[in-house]
Amino acid sequence: MASETKRSGGVIDTIKTIVYALLIAGIFRTLFFQPFWIPSGSMKDTLLIGDFLFVNKMAYGYSYASCPSVIIPSIGLNIDAQDVCGVFDGDNGRLFGSTPERGDVAVFRHPVTGRDFIKRVVGMPGERIQMKAGVLHINDTPVQLEPAGSFDEVAAPQGPQRLRPRCENGPVGEGGTCSKSRFTETLPGGHSHSVLNIANQGSDNTQVYTVPEGHYFMMGDNRDNSSDSRVPTLVGGVGFVPFENLVGRADRVVFSSAGRSMLFFWTWRGDRFFEKIK
Repeated sequence: MASETKRSGGVIDTIKTIVYALLIAGIFRTLFFQPFWIPSGSMKDTLLIGDFLFVNKMAYGYSYASCPSVIIPSIGLNIDAQDVCGVFDGDNGRLFGSTPERGDVAVFRHPVTGRDFIKRVVGMPGERIQMKAGVLHINDTPVQLEPAGSFDEVAAPQGPQRLRPRCENGPVGEGGTCSKSRFTETLPGGHSHSVLNIANQGSDNTQVYTVPEGHYFMMGDNRDNSSDSRVPTLVGGVGFVPFENLVGRADRVVFSSAGRSMLFFWTWRGDRFFEKIK
């Protein structure tokens, strides 16, 4: 009888430990840092497919979007931040809010689908944004753009989704060198970062977008391979991103794997561990 009581107490203690651990992890993820795995190439060469980072949630304060989503399709689990914290949605405000700076790399909830996206903040509330011949214009003034060589990678499937890179020198055979022109873009205020060019396409020449108050204009650094604020949400894009939809700022790559799984240690990119995001 005593042994059964002891076993019962051991099971209860184990359950308590698991519950406490989950609560602590949930609080940590909600208030401080959220893990994020780069699934696509829209932010190359700043971020590569397979980069793993922690998003700083304290950078912009807290809103309904700060609540974590738990989505595991394989077991049918789909708990969205809107399901948990939707009561705080709608006023486009934040608790302890701090506005993003131009040039920040930020994670945000898609205004329609609720999925997490990561892009760069290029347009602030009230500004006019336009692309002309592949050059970003802010309030009718082109940003500074300087050639910076090329970005080269292997023409092969990348990441768990086995995505193939688009190449400026394409078509490129399997295992060949896939190249894109690289430029250093300097935004108003002095923030500089790399952007890539693949081809001349429609997204290189756009209408003038006037960013509404309380919203931001987001773009990927891999300009010709990014679904971002240049495309309205009605036709599958991101559109303007509300202040309350910001999740946090990406500051540093913690770990990076070029393979299908992070467990494939031979595909780890040792030169990207703890690399600062510019």
